[in-house]
Amino acid sequence: MRIQSAAVIGTGMMGPGIATILALGGVSVTIVSRSADSAEQARLRALGFADLLRASGLAPTADQAEIRASAELDAVVPTVDLVIESAPENMEFKQHLFAHMDLIAKPGTTLASNTSGLSITAIASKCARPERIVTTHFWNPPHLVPLVEIVRGERTSLAVAEELRVLLAHCGKTPVMVKKDTPGQLGNRIQSAMLRECINILEQGIADVEDIDLAVRNGFGLRLPEYGPFEHADGVGLDLGLAISDYVTRDLSNKVGATDAMKERVARGDLGVKTGKGFYDWSKKSWNEVRARRDGFVLDVIKRRREQQPKD
Repeated sequence: MRIQSAAVIGTGMMGPGIATILALGGVSVTIVSRSADSAEQARLRALGFADLLRASGLAPTADQAEIRASAELDAVVPTVDLVIESAPENMEFKQHLFAHMDLIAKPGTTLASNTSGLSITAIASKCARPERIVTTHFWNPPHLVPLVEIVRGERTSLAVAEELRVLLAHCGKTPVMVKKDTPGQLGNRIQSAMLRECINILEQGIADVEDIDLAVRNGFGLRLPEYGPFEHADGVGLDLGLAISDYVTRDLSNKVGATDAMKERVARGDLGVKTGKGFYDWSKKSWNEVRARRDGFVLDVIKRRREQQPKD
């Protein structure tokens, strides 16, 4: 495997988890931040994620993840084979960062962005080597959720994307190739369409927030880990699917842009967990409990899949 060393830029909710996965896959990782303290805190979080995966039987107990911390971007980037950026979703910032890294990185270094929707073609537009720039969109929480979307820009080399696919699979992830650099990539397009219709149902008074979430979690959502939408369509029969689609889709939301319910809450400062209120009143509901329930379910699914894999 050519990629032996990597830098992960970003210490928020995604960076430490990405570093964990790479390190457990045998890659020497350095987490880079603007300050040594935040980089070190992210390193400790990454090691904690590694301990969680070991305790759950999802990582070899003998492996010692090699993760360093640094506040010296210019010192780290020229030494590694791969950089994964997980900074705020700001196009101008990312363009400036990638143009700078393109200047200081080794010729063979791959520069990847964890952007969840910005165009990697646009991010690479100011770089001299756009063929080595690609999106690797990990899903939150990245140390648990298997999916990573690999998105090629208009000039990204197929060989670069394929090398990342092999590396990520080696690290235990489930990489998918997204053929077109398009807003929302793959998974977020599907997720956004679902959220738009959920808010539409709420706005029309068809059901309340709690019951909409319950319907998703206890209905089709419960099948999704092992049963995709095309498998379902073929399973029930496309003739039945056609009849339902022709009838139901006429009443679904086709609103362009953000929904009024979302705009109104943001305007009021009701931003969700971080402000105590969003669609839910979080003074009456525990985000820690919700997150623990989510992570526990994902861990159980991953462990069951591992147990079902053929033994060598």
